[in-house]
Amino acid sequence: MHHASIRTADIFRAIAFYELLGFTVCERFTTGSTLACWMEGLNGRIELLQIPQPHPAADAFGDEHYTGYYHLSFDLTEVTEDLPLWLTGLRDEFFNASQTSDQVQPLTVLLEPAQQIIGDRVYEVAFLADSDGLPLEFIRVMATLNREGTESND
Repeated sequence: MHHASIRTADIFRAIAFYELLGFTVCERFTTGSTLACWMEGLNGRIELLQIPQPHPAADAFGDEHYTGYYHLSFDLTEVTEDLPLWLTGLRDEFFNASQTSDQVQPLTVLLEPAQQIIGDRVYEVAFLADSDGLPLEFIRVMATLNREGTESND
């Protein structure tokens, strides 16, 4: 995949949000009269597009009847050994940044870190809301299960 595109009400606020997650702007451009940029980080690339006269985003996380794209997911397996500790540090970064910049708000956590078994893997999973309220998943592989359902070393 080349990138995932995100429409935003305020590109500068969105850039500030994603920079705190570890993304960096690698290209700024316009598409028609719309401000846009590509950002790279967490082993991926996103495109931000500022939408003129935006409407509020649908509540993809809270509305069980919502259909369409649900969330972006970032694999933090190589980034951290402890998702709750990573999230605590991120909360602190966002809080501190919100004290000195009107572009940053305190972090909104949609789902605190929890363990989930998917297939033969045990994951830590958390969901955050981006600057426009869109859900973002952060996932970390904790263990691989063997055929008996017990943990094995990777």
